[in-house]
Amino acid sequence: MSDPGPDEPPQRRGTLRPTSARALTACIVIGLALGWGMHPLVSRIAGRSPLVSWTQALALVLVAGIMAFLAWHTWQTVQVRGERLEVQQAVNRLVLARACALAGSLVAAGYVGYAVGWLGDGSQYADRWILRALVAAAGACGVALASLALERACRADGDEPRP
Repeated sequence: MSDPGPDEPPQRRGTLRPTSARALTACIVIGLALGWGMHPLVSRIAGRSPLVSWTQALALVLVAGIMAFLAWHTWQTVQVRGERLEVQQAVNRLVLARACALAGSLVAAGYVGYAVGWLGDGSQYADRWILRALVAAAGACGVALASLALERACRADGDEPRP
C-alpha cells in the first residue's frame, strides 16, 4: 500500500462512537417492563414476592462510587495531564464503561419498575420494598452516569494537533 500523496488526505483510522441514546433507551424500556412484571409474576409462581435487600442497594451505590472514581482518575490522566493510557488499559476501561452504562440503565429501570409494581399494594411490606427498590435504582442510575463519564474520559484527540 502506498503512502497518500500531498493532495490526498491521510486515511482515517476507525472511530468509535459514544454509547447511543437509542441503546440506553432500549435498556430502560426493557428494564421497566421486566421490573414491573416481576412482582406479580414471581408472586404467582413462587407464592411470595422477590425480596429487595439493603445489601443489593448498597452494593450498587458502592459500584457507582468505584466507577465515579475511575472516571475521575481517567479524566485527570487523559484530559487534564494529557497523558496516554496503555492501549489495553484504555480498551478495558472503555468496554467496562459501555457495559456498565447499559447494565446500569437496565437495572435502574428494573428497580423503578419493581417499585411501581408495588404501588397500591395493601401488603405490610409494600413501603419497605418500594423504598429499597428506589435506593437500588438510584445506585444503578449512579453506575450508569459514572460509566458514561468514564466513557467520555477515555476519549482521545485522535492524534490531531491541539490548539
